[in-house]
Parts: sequence; structure tokens; C-alpha cells
Amino acid sequence: MTPPDLPVRILVAGAGARGAAYARLATATGRAVVVGLAEPVEDRREGLGDELGVPPAARFPDWREMLRREQFADAVVIATQDRDHYEPFVLAARRGYAILLEKPIAVTRRGCRELASAARAHGLTAAVCHVLRYTPVTAAVKRALDAGEIGRVVSVQHLEPVGYWHFAHSYVRGSWRREDLSSPFLLAKCTHDVDWLTYVVGSRPVRVSSFGALTHFRPDEAPDGAGERCTDCAVEPSCPYSALRIYRAGRPEAGAPDSRRAYYTDIVDPGGTPESLRQALESGPYGRCVYRCDNDAVDHQVVAIEYENAATATLTVTAFTEATARRTRIFGTRGELAVDDGRVTVRDFLTDTTRTVPVSGDASGGHGGGDRGLIEAWVGSLAEGRGGAISSDLAESLLSHEVVFAAEEARHTRSVIEV
Repeated sequence: MTPPDLPVRILVAGAGARGAAYARLATATGRAVVVGLAEPVEDRREGLGDELGVPPAARFPDWREMLRREQFADAVVIATQDRDHYEPFVLAARRGYAILLEKPIAVTRRGCRELASAARAHGLTAAVCHVLRYTPVTAAVKRALDAGEIGRVVSVQHLEPVGYWHFAHSYVRGSWRREDLSSPFLLAKCTHDVDWLTYVVGSRPVRVSSFGALTHFRPDEAPDGAGERCTDCAVEPSCPYSALRIYRAGRPEAGAPDSRRAYYTDIVDPGGTPESLRQALESGPYGRCVYRCDNDAVDHQVVAIEYENAATATLTVTAFTEATARRTRIFGTRGELAVDDGRVTVRDFLTDTTRTVPVSGDASGGHGGGDRGLIEAWVGSLAEGRGGAISSDLAESLLSHEVVFAAEEARHTRSVIEV
């Protein structure tokens, strides 16, 4: 526990989009300071270091160098690539740091279990970034369910619409396109959702089945005349997945940028111009034709889950959507609850009326306010010793990963798997 008059000292391993966001949010609480930063990309490392006032001597190109030093902070945020979670966690645990780990815990069932064991062995405070638990919408849903407004929860229908441009960016052209480079698509994208379903159902998952495949982003689906890159493709103007169309929307030559696309455009060409964006697409991975990449991530998947209390849930995740806001229907014995783009409603069977459930709190920022909620809870738990403020500790989060691994086994074997 950090003395209340001193800020929590934090290290950040990985200053990509997630690590940088968590670092900024932690600093914004006024109760934490980033004292060390590890990131292999120099521009990211130096830019975030300058922004947050990290001493130059505490900026490292490799997390190993940072974590092998004698302990000089209270906690570490691990936001490295999926396959680089295991080793920094083990080293941070040996140093005695409290840990906030970006999901997934690890990319194998064995790795996840070993890290959970390591946390127990070292008596660590270890939490996983299941940000959906910390949104104002989730708080409103839990209040309504806990108050019995729809009776006993019997079944749940949950949709994770990835967004066609997001999927093309991350899971066709980007870092999560191949299982051997990152992790299975369901683990990379939907561990949040599986965890959230368990959280709202309030019972342990016991059986899982799943179906899914890579259906569209394949060479045999390419339109006639498609080139290797969007920048020299004859059919680019008629392709919805055109890199030129997607990324230029985030950095247009005239007019206001599309805020949804600007985030991804800055990943392709950080802080550049329309001209430098074109150059990045001509030579970099994000300008490749979506039908001619080396991807194997499934582009749609369905997971069915049975819980100990006999409730059931289905999760549908698909690339082929315009919307990106999750949609949920929770069916109970006395009513049903709907979540649509931040709005929560309850339909009461007895009175035949629909009520809008108040959603209080700041829902701005990443994941509908979940990023902020997570970091505020985590920093508060470290500053005040309020362990209960974190509902996504590693032991709790391990269960959602077990469900995902079971779902992948079920998909590959076309069977029902016990969790």
C-alpha cells in the first residue's frame, strides 16, 4: 500500500495504443506518476516519455532492461504484444511489483494457469484489463439485475460487432492477423465479452460449443483485377475495404476527419500528413489488399455457453458490420433487459411497460468509459489498499480465458467441451 500522501509509482511495458492510454489515464487521476517506460519504437517511447515527464534515464527500448533493475516503482502496466505477456509478468512478479496486465493473460491455456500460480506464489496484486466490467453501462446493468428487475436470468444474447474497417486494420493487415504471431482471434478480441457475460450472469460456465471460420478475406474471394496493394489496384474505388478510403477518412485533405478512423490512421502513419499517409500505404503492411494478406484470423464466430445455474448465453462476433457498439439482450423470468449503444432498457412482463435505466458516470473515452473506470479503480486500490475495487483480478479473469480456450477446442473439434 502506497502512503496516501505519495503518488503510486508506475512502470509501463509497451507504449502502443493500450499502454499509452493507460499511462495517460493513470497520470490524470492525480494519484499516480509514470517513473519508467519500455517501448521498442523510439518515436512512441520518446513522445510518451516527454508527454508524461518520464526521466530520460528511465526510458528503455526493452522491457527486460527495465524490469531487471532493482525495484524502483510500486506497480507495472504490461501492455506488450499478446505473445509477450508471459515473460514480463514472471519477471515483474519476482521483483514484487503489483501488476496490471492487458488481456489476454497469455496465449496458451498452460501459460495462463502458470501466471495465475505465479501471482498466488508471490502474493501479488495482479489485475487484468477487462475494461467492460468498469463502464457506467455495466454498472447500470448490474444494478438492474441485482435488484431483480427481470427476475432470474435465463439466457443472454450478445453481439460484438467488430466493424469492417477495424477488422481489416487489426485482423487482416495488422498485428493480430495470424494466430502464430499473436493469439486466436477469439482470445484477442472477445475475452472481454466472455468475461462480461460471466459477470452479468453471475454463475460459472460449465460447457461450451463454437463455430466460425475465415470466410471472406481470402485469395479466392478477391475481385477480378485486384492488385497486391490498394495504391495500384484497378478495383480499389469499388472495394469497401480499400486502405485509401478507410485511412483517408481519418486524415482527409479537406474537411473534418472521421474520429473512428483517425485512431487507426495515426497507427499507420503517426502524426503525418495526407502525403506521408499515401507513402505509408504504398510500402507498409496496411496498404496491402485484404484478399492477399498472410492472415488466418476467423472473420466470424459464434460461441454458446451453458452455466452452472442452467442459464445459457450466445456470443456472436463478426467483421461484417458498420456499427461497433456491442448489443445485448438479457432474458429473465419476469422481464428482459436490452443494451443498445450505451442505452439500457428494461421491459417488465407484469406491467407491460418499458423503463430506461439511468446510466450515471463518465462514459467518454475508450470502451465507453471502461478504460478510465479500470484505471481509477486500480490506482485507487494501490493508493488506499482497496483490493475490492478491482473485480477483474487474475484469478477471476482466468475463468474467461478457460472458456475461450474451450471454445476454440470446440470449434476445431466440432464438439461440446467441458470448462
